[in-house]
Amino acid sequence: MSNKTLSSSRVGKRLLAGLLSCVLAGPVLAQQFSLALSSPPTSMDPQFYNLIPNLNVSDHMFEALVTMSPDMKVVPALAESWKMVDSLTWEFKLRKGVKFHDGSELTADDVVWSLDRPATIVGSPANFSTYTKAIVKKTAVDPHTVRITTAEPYPLLLPDLSMVYIVSKKATQKVSSDEFATGKGMVGTGPYKFVKFQRDDRVELARNDAYWGKKPAWSKVTLRFIPNDATRIASLLAGDVQAIENVPTPDLKRVRGDANLSLFAKVSNRLIYLYPDAVREKSPFVTDKEGKPLEKNPLRDVKVRTAISMAINREAIKERVMDGLAGPTNNLVPINLFGYNPQLKDVKFDPEGAKKLLAEAGYPNGFGLTLHTPNNRYVNDERIAQTVAQMLSRIGIDTKVEGMPMAVYASRGSKGEYSFGLLGWAAQTGEASSPLRAIAACPDPAKGFGAANWLKYCNPKADQLLVKALSTVNDVERLKLLQESAAQVVSDGGVIPLHHQVTTWAAKKGFGLTPRTDERSHAYDFVPQQ
Repeated sequence: MSNKTLSSSRVGKRLLAGLLSCVLAGPVLAQQFSLALSSPPTSMDPQFYNLIPNLNVSDHMFEALVTMSPDMKVVPALAESWKMVDSLTWEFKLRKGVKFHDGSELTADDVVWSLDRPATIVGSPANFSTYTKAIVKKTAVDPHTVRITTAEPYPLLLPDLSMVYIVSKKATQKVSSDEFATGKGMVGTGPYKFVKFQRDDRVELARNDAYWGKKPAWSKVTLRFIPNDATRIASLLAGDVQAIENVPTPDLKRVRGDANLSLFAKVSNRLIYLYPDAVREKSPFVTDKEGKPLEKNPLRDVKVRTAISMAINREAIKERVMDGLAGPTNNLVPINLFGYNPQLKDVKFDPEGAKKLLAEAGYPNGFGLTLHTPNNRYVNDERIAQTVAQMLSRIGIDTKVEGMPMAVYASRGSKGEYSFGLLGWAAQTGEASSPLRAIAACPDPAKGFGAANWLKYCNPKADQLLVKALSTVNDVERLKLLQESAAQVVSDGGVIPLHHQVTTWAAKKGFGLTPRTDERSHAYDFVPQQ
């Protein structure tokens, strides 16, 4: 062999090795995918707590009878079809041959069990029984047929069922919610199987090769929990993860300008709002200007609640805190969702008018208040709270902020420990009845109302309209009822809307994503691109 031939051979091998290395390292043939999420789950039990960080994880392993498309349209899932037998009865046909991760077959008995189970769970800050309360009877007609009966005509049954995961009866009987973190009960039908959970760090998953649906691209998935914005973006830039959710707003310009990254964004159904203690005569974090507890709670006065809303410059929050990733609103749902009320105009920033209302309510010099907020759940949540506190302080409501991780925040908040808080709610059923039922309705476990109404706000007139809407099949009539119910709540200051959040994701070049309105982040939604 000549020196020339030898040299060409070596060069060819090096080129081949380089090409092979690039291909194997690229997304097309990659077998492992790591997604960084901004909040850890508070529970691994898919039916314990209706919270997006929990749903993000559960969606990889568990499924419902029906599900929502990225634009929030109901589509088949474990039920391949359904029909109305009469005005109160729905019949669902299950897909045949669907296996749980332990190899057992999905049957109608598992569906009935899964619809019964949420009502038996205690201690949840936001229980999934909200979505099963309308059901009065469940019947397993045969192994692949389920009939569901409601007490009255109920137009929201399908979107409600999209929120209830189907679990294995055999695997979850006598298993507590806490035990799910150890792997007990983690037997779903979804595209991935549970491997390992390290609290506040990661969940490791393996592809379910027996999955009934489209096989995901990645054989192994790691969901990393990185609440710190700087650390999350640094992990993406360093290649420790292939994608992240909730791109930090200060890094948006950098991500947009980086040829090695792709940015995805979509206006979400997530309302960021404030909730005041409008009920208790004496509230734990309301004080006078010297910090002494007040015997009379000023937040019970609608004038005070209205003054708080008028004192907030939502446009300033959008531009200075959110870098444009917010839609200031006085509505419970964005304009594209059913139940949006065009009569609820955005609140005009009017600090002088707010001061006047405070004086009329008997607080010309204001009072003291603590605003509690999560600091790792929503985009810039604690920064939003700090900005709101500054604005309220300018009208005489001296406001302090106490931020904490969502797991701690929810645990305390669900016990009514706060006087004034910041929270978010996504209209997961695609219409205004979702926030109305969960965060604004008078708490009523029998109806599934008020599951996340931590301070027990109650507006009977709004509830009457909501109850009527939930049994009204005519869309025109139901729309009007939902709009009127929302107007009652918002005008009363029971819920003080701030904005609808814009959700963002970023990934290494070569990965595509169809963003979701419901903010859910799935490793299997990221797909390799040539």
